[in-house]
This record gives sequence, C-alpha cells and structure tokens, in this order.
Amino acid sequence: MANAQKTIVVTGGAGFVGSRLCGVLHRQGHCVISLDNYFTGSPENHIGGVEYREGHTKDIVQHIPEGPDIVYHLGEYARVEQSLEEPHVVWDLNAAGSFGVLEFWRQKKCKLVYAGSSTKFGDGGLARVATPYAWTKAANTELVKNYAAWYGLPFAITYFYNVYGPGERAGRYGTVVEIFRQKRLKGEPLTVASPGMQRRNFTHVDDIIDGLLLVGEKGEGEEFGLGSSEAYSILDLANMFGGEVVVVPSRPGNRMDSTLDTTKSHAIGWRARRSLPEYVRSISD
Repeated sequence: MANAQKTIVVTGGAGFVGSRLCGVLHRQGHCVISLDNYFTGSPENHIGGVEYREGHTKDIVQHIPEGPDIVYHLGEYARVEQSLEEPHVVWDLNAAGSFGVLEFWRQKKCKLVYAGSSTKFGDGGLARVATPYAWTKAANTELVKNYAAWYGLPFAITYFYNVYGPGERAGRYGTVVEIFRQKRLKGEPLTVASPGMQRRNFTHVDDIIDGLLLVGEKGEGEEFGLGSSEAYSILDLANMFGGEVVVVPSRPGNRMDSTLDTTKSHAIGWRARRSLPEYVRSISD
C-alpha cells in the first residue's frame, strides 16, 4: 500500500482471511471498515482499531455511506461440496450479495479487489460448473470484468488456492488442514474422500495477505493467482499428520486438480514463501 492513509472496506472482515487482512491494513495506518454478516465470521476475530459493521453485502450501500479508496470483496459463501446442499444460501450471498457490492463499487468509483475462486480452473475448467459455489464465483468474475468495462472502473481479481494457517476453522464450513488437526487432537482417524489423490496448492494465509496487499497497490485486471507452486494430494496431507487414515466414498463436486497460474502475481513481486509440511509439523508438536 502507499504511505498515505486510505479508507478501505473489507467484506468478510471478521472471517479467516478477512480478519488478518484488516489487521495488517490497520497496522499500516489505514482507516479500515469491515462489513460481515457473521455467517462464518466471528467477533473473536475482531482487531482493535478496525470498525466492524454487521450486515449483508446486498445492503452495503446502507451500511457504508463512506467513499472508500479500495474495497476488498472477500465476504462470500466459500465451501464447495456443501454448496450442493444449500444453493439458496449460495445464491443469496454470492449472487445477490455480490451484486450489491458491485453496485456500491459503481456508485463510489473506487478500486475493487475481488477474491475469486481457483475452482474456476479445476479439472480443465469442468469444475467451474460442478457446484453452485464454483458457478457463482466464476460468474462473478465475469460480472466484475463487465462492470469495469461498462463503467470504466479500476479492479483486480485474485484467485486463492486452498488457504490454511492460524485462525482456520473446523466444522461444517471448515477447511481441511484444521479439520485434520482437530481430528488428530481427538485421536480420531483422518477421513479422506476417495480416491485421495486429488491435488491442492495449499497456500498459507500470510502469503495470501501479502498477495492481496500487492494486488491492492499494483494489480490491474484478471488472473492474479495466489497459490503455492507445490501441490499435495489430500492423502499426502493426511500422512503429514500421521496416524490412522480412512478412505471414504468420493463426494460430488470434489475436483481432482486445479490449474495454477501465478504469472501476473509474480510480475508484481509476489511469491508464496511458507511451507505446508513445516506448518503441519509446527501444529502437530
């Protein structure tokens, strides 16, 4: 970020990634406003000095009268397989909610940094329509680009690859590294969906934050992939934790791989610097 103080809105600012982004932006001296409906976010993630407003992104115009310099739009439904069970929730958060954010962007004429999903690139592009989550996220990237062209607005689109790190959650809307950690702490076997060889570019949350900051400052346009170059299968991950592993039937929407392109992210100075095996060792001791 530039040295001058900015007013920055983070949707989903009480979530896993959003809270860490809010914290760094605040420490850099910016005025940070979080908008979160607390669907998966938590007041436990609040950062002192950040202003938190509770509400739905489709009502962002009512909640945030200020004119921000940047909006980081992270506040969407973010689970792949679960989205098949509740498409109405996905539509409410990812279609209606994001349309509200894009209209806010159009009115305020600020920069938008959108957190797209790497599912768009999974299985040669087939995964982009495999679940309500993947479809809405892919559609939103198209809508962001169209709004930018229609109204002459500045934007950048990032793609996260399987974020892990401190602050992850387990449970229904949890992520696999923390789910495995919790199971291991309880002495339970780790369950891996068949075939287990589905590969992921697990990326530490602090690397994601580094990327978001750089994209906010320098990024323009599409295709800012934020993913570690090293891919591991889910079985690889389970074996890092050790102990009993149970393979269960495959689940709908569970893609086998994703195509990673970090060309534009590297061009603005970003690299993934944290190691998944080192992190697993640090939380397994």
